[in-house]
Amino acid sequence: MNILRMSKMYMPTLKEDPADAELASHRLLLRAGMMRKNAAGLYTFLPLGMRVLNKVEGIVNEEMDNIGAEQILMPFVQPAEIWHESGRWDDYGPELARVTDRHGVEYCLGPTHEELITSLVRNELRSYKQLPAYLYQTQVKFRDEIRPRFGLMRSREFMMKDGYSFHATQESLQQTYDETSEAYARMCDRMGLEWRAVEADSGQIGGKVTTEFMALAEYGEAEIVHCTCGYAADAEAGECICEVTQYERDAMEKISTPGVHTIEELAEFLGIPNTSCVKALSGKDADGNIVVFFIPGNHELNDIKANRAVAGFELLTDDEMVNAGLFKGSMGPVGLPAGTRIIADVNLKDIPQWAVGANEDGFHYVGARLGEDFQVDGWADLCQVKPGDKCPQCGLPLDGARGIEVSQVFQLGTKYSESMGATFMDEDGTEKPFIMGCYGVGVTRSMAAIVEQHHDENGICWPLSVAPAHVCVIPLTVGDDVVQPAAEKLAKELADLGIEVAIDDRSERAGVKFADADLIGWPLQVVIGKRGLAEGNVEVKLRRTGQKRDVSLDAVAEMIRFAHRVDFKAGAGYGAFDSIFE
Repeated sequence: MNILRMSKMYMPTLKEDPADAELASHRLLLRAGMMRKNAAGLYTFLPLGMRVLNKVEGIVNEEMDNIGAEQILMPFVQPAEIWHESGRWDDYGPELARVTDRHGVEYCLGPTHEELITSLVRNELRSYKQLPAYLYQTQVKFRDEIRPRFGLMRSREFMMKDGYSFHATQESLQQTYDETSEAYARMCDRMGLEWRAVEADSGQIGGKVTTEFMALAEYGEAEIVHCTCGYAADAEAGECICEVTQYERDAMEKISTPGVHTIEELAEFLGIPNTSCVKALSGKDADGNIVVFFIPGNHELNDIKANRAVAGFELLTDDEMVNAGLFKGSMGPVGLPAGTRIIADVNLKDIPQWAVGANEDGFHYVGARLGEDFQVDGWADLCQVKPGDKCPQCGLPLDGARGIEVSQVFQLGTKYSESMGATFMDEDGTEKPFIMGCYGVGVTRSMAAIVEQHHDENGICWPLSVAPAHVCVIPLTVGDDVVQPAAEKLAKELADLGIEVAIDDRSERAGVKFADADLIGWPLQVVIGKRGLAEGNVEVKLRRTGQKRDVSLDAVAEMIRFAHRVDFKAGAGYGAFDSIFE
């Protein structure tokens, strides 16, 4: 096994935090010399970063191979015609980067590969006897994010593993879906991630059944809710069951509320909790018709749910509200302009009296009676779920956390196969569309998630399974005839034992070497100096905890080998080398 020589490596570390790096993963991957920014959302991975990235990819590929998926590689550039077939060329939006070649033919830079894989197999898989088929690839994707930020969390170009399965029956799809979910759980464990599987929304990919695997992180971009019963969901996708209280009156009464335009102001004015107030939000559907949503006053409208309830829903601008005859901050279901459609959140269905706007600036209604003073055209789950809402499985209050989406599994059904004419001959002799599954892992995003969970004020603390090397030997002097020869001998012994080892043979001060070792995050550091060698010892430091102990130079290689073999095992190996300090 080769020894990594830091004197020969391209690993430009930084002493100061980059000005535009907000998250720990962004900051530390740049400072540790693992990547460099080229433009907004575009990064080059340097040698140390590539070692980590290759290990993450290796874990992903190994788990995919273990469940029978077969690896392929599809083009990054995709023809527009197949996206027109699926209907996503226009629907995907500006994140789809479109290009035209010298012949005037349109293409896109692949953000995902559902269309391309479907166009591939529709000409190759013709019989139920060839099913199921499960293909995957790991390659670069591009999405033209409007605001790329947080380093690898929201970049424009990224590495992703995307897999696709084709089935004759729903039962077959469910089996592959479950097997892949189990494989994704093992991937997270092997990467040393603390994670949760949560209910999610399928977004642009499509399908109705999907699960996200979230790495828990204080600064994760996604909000999740979870319960002790095991239920967990992305806050954008979870069912919202919330507390709503009633402000009872003998009859509907119109009251003057000067200067009151928000739920908080209304609740304070009336001396009631905001759970007794009803919030109104106005918009238009895909045809331009006016729609007003009514939701509990202590919650926010969920955009995804709003579009599910009313296709193409968009909130009105202030000018559009004026033109529609609506009053911002004073809207209610009584006396809306003719033709306005009313959609209310299901949590309001059993509340017979509402405190709402009176559709007149500076006035509100209290005691507006559902079914008497106004009618509702439709009911839907419209709110963003939040901690404290009821668990839809057991009814207990939900807890909240933040997470980073590292992988997701989808049941696509026949969304792509029907639109693209991808069929097979079934056992009964009829042509049927493939039933499809889709499975993605953010490889670069997983790398960032690992750093978010495993770092301290001094740098990265890599789990052994993905560390750029397992042990770093640090000679405090180089070019002498005592310290460096001892360090070289130990590094060779470790490499011969199959342990990944680096040696800091740079002509740098000890303080620089120690700082870089912590910043880069080598799991185990072995420090060799003249004073220790005079007593036949070296100092061993566990990066994760900072624990140190002196060990005999003659015994240290075998001690490391034993700890590596006993503690690493088949998991993430995050506890590897702990036995040295027990």
